[in-house]
Parts: sequence; C-alpha cells; structure tokens
Amino acid sequence: MNSLTGKPSDVYSPLYFLTSLGCGGMAVAFFMWLMHWTEHPGKSVPVFSDIVFSFGAGGFFQRIMIVVAVAGIAYYAFLNLKYLVWNWKHFKKWQQTPAYEQLTNSNAETQVLAMPLALAMSVNVCFILGMVFVPGLWYIVEFLFPLALLILLAIGIMAFRMLGKFLGRVLVSGGFSCVHNNSFSQALPAFALAMVGVGLAAPAGLSATAFVAGVGLTLSTFFLVASVLIAAVALVLGLRSLLENGANIETAPTLSVFIPLLTVLGILALRQHHGLNEHFGLGSGGADRLILLSQFFSAQILFALLTGVVLKKLGYMAKYVNGEEASVGSYALVCPGVALAVMIHFWLNRGLVDAGLVTKFSFMYWIISAMALGIQLATMRFISTLNRKHFPKK
Repeated sequence: MNSLTGKPSDVYSPLYFLTSLGCGGMAVAFFMWLMHWTEHPGKSVPVFSDIVFSFGAGGFFQRIMIVVAVAGIAYYAFLNLKYLVWNWKHFKKWQQTPAYEQLTNSNAETQVLAMPLALAMSVNVCFILGMVFVPGLWYIVEFLFPLALLILLAIGIMAFRMLGKFLGRVLVSGGFSCVHNNSFSQALPAFALAMVGVGLAAPAGLSATAFVAGVGLTLSTFFLVASVLIAAVALVLGLRSLLENGANIETAPTLSVFIPLLTVLGILALRQHHGLNEHFGLGSGGADRLILLSQFFSAQILFALLTGVVLKKLGYMAKYVNGEEASVGSYALVCPGVALAVMIHFWLNRGLVDAGLVTKFSFMYWIISAMALGIQLATMRFISTLNRKHFPKK
C-alpha cells in the first residue's frame, strides 16, 4: 500500500486486470437474464429488436427485469472498459520498473497473462453491447464474425508469446520454485486461453455460414485442448505443493480459479455443440447437455468447498476484504461468484429445462434461478467493496 496516499492500486500489479475481468463477467451475468427470460425466436441469443419486442409485449415484472438487466449490462460494461484502459496505461509504465524485472524472473511471471485474459473478456463484452444496444446489428453479424476471429486470434497469439517466454525460461534455465507454487496461480494461463477459445467458439454457435462456423470450431478446439492440458499440469503441481507446504494467505484465492475456468469451458463446449448440430449434423440433445453441465457444475462445487475451507482457516476475508489490509489477489474471488451464477443459468435452462426435468417459469425454475440471483447480488456487493478499498475516491 502506498504510504502517502493509502491507495492500494498505487502499487501496480498485473492482477489488477482481474478488476476489468470481473466487471465484464458481471455484464455477462446480466445478459443471462435477457437470454433466458425473453423470447428470441430463430436466434440463440436476444438482440435489440427482441428486447424491444419483449419490453412492449411483456408484463410489469418482465419490463422491470429488462430495464434492470440492460442497466446492469451498461454499467458493468463501462467498468470493464474503464479498468481495462486504466490497466493498459499502468501496465506500460510498470514494465519500465525494477518490479517488472523481478516478477518476470519468478514463478509470478504468469500473472502477465491476466492482460490477454481481460482483453478477450472485453471482446465478448463488446459483442454483448452490440447485440443489446445496436439496432439491426444481427443483419450484418456475418461480416463481423471474421473480424472477431482475427482479433481474438491476435489476443491468443499474445497469450502464447507471454506463456512461451515463461516456459522458455524455466524449462531451459530452471528456477521455478515448487515450494512457492503452493496455489493454483499457474492455472491463470489456462484461464486466459479458455477465454480466447470461448470467444472463438461464438461464430461456431451463432454463424449461419458453415465455413465460418467450422473455422470457429477448429480454432476454439485448439485453445480448448491447450487450456485443459495447462490446467491439468497446474492442478497437479499446485496441489502437490499445497499438501507439502500449506497455503499462502495472499495466493489462497487462486484455489478458486478452476470455477470460472470450468464455466468458460462449459460455454465453449455448448457453443461447439450448437454449431455441430446446426451445420454438421451432430444431433446432441438436452440429455447430453444436462450430463455435460452437471459434470462441470459438480466440479465447481467441489472447488468452491475447497476454497471456502482454506480461506476460512486462514481468516482471509476478515483480513483482506473486511479488514484494513488489502491484496490485489482478492479480485481473483470475483470471477468464481460470476461464474457460478452464469453456470446455474445454463445448467437450469440448457440442461434441466431442455431435458424435461424442470418446466420453464415453474416454481422450481424460479427457486433455482433465485440461487443464481443470490450469488450474483453477493458478488456485486463484493466488487463494490473491493473497488472502494483499492480505488478509493479522493
């Protein structure tokens, strides 16, 4: 913390990109309301015309829902882009300091992949903004998909260059400390690659052109495989060090990184399956999606329980969230809340409802939806708490 201003963000870390990432994820969570609670016939996602029609034809509560969802998307998209620009400026300055040199010669070098992770999220956020706020965008979307693929591919290349620099150093010269790897922080590169992959999979799930969908399928599969392999290695190495050395309180939030990673991979898989159904005759149904999403959701619950046990034992929340001390690593706890809320929406609507286990808009449907809303509201409060602590108004 800066001794003159008392402002934690004055001491820069690339993990502050997670601020932008978390706000972008919250915009996605609000988009889930529109996606699953409004009609959008002939399209897998709602666009401006669908939202306007639903607002005009809907009742009082649906109109309130649409207003809140649209306002939430606009607000958190603004924060996503605001903190992205802030981070970009500070990252460039930070690269000229000894702190950058020190970080890039340690285990923590992979923290720089928070940049492509946040960039890929912002591309997805911009796509949501276009669908929600730009009239007629759907009619030219086929022209935008190739541009989006190129942008995301460029971000993916950036991520691989950063990862390659780290791996080239530690695999040739050594120096990776297994003792200080007592966290799941090395899974951050997997998260970044998965975020690029889910963006590349969007044309696979949305494009009406088989060629564009096929390109999206192929590219997203590459990033999917890369993400899973890196995540598996990070899980084994991190768990081994945790069992031997115990958790470090400042890096303990990284134990939750697999929760958002699984949500992103789950959405990636859904988009791929949709593209395969539409263009290549895969023929998977609601039961297949129910099993897939239930498996992902089950793993997330297990990681959430693990993270909760460790953070409670360490007294993390009392020290770094509710207490006077601050740690940029706290922002790693935003994404799991957003990811669980989003996953519950998909598990319910694309799994339970499509498989015929729950009737849409029934009492049980709203009970499960309330779980997602509760987690989302708690995460919004958590974001507000962290932002007031790390970016206090002067």
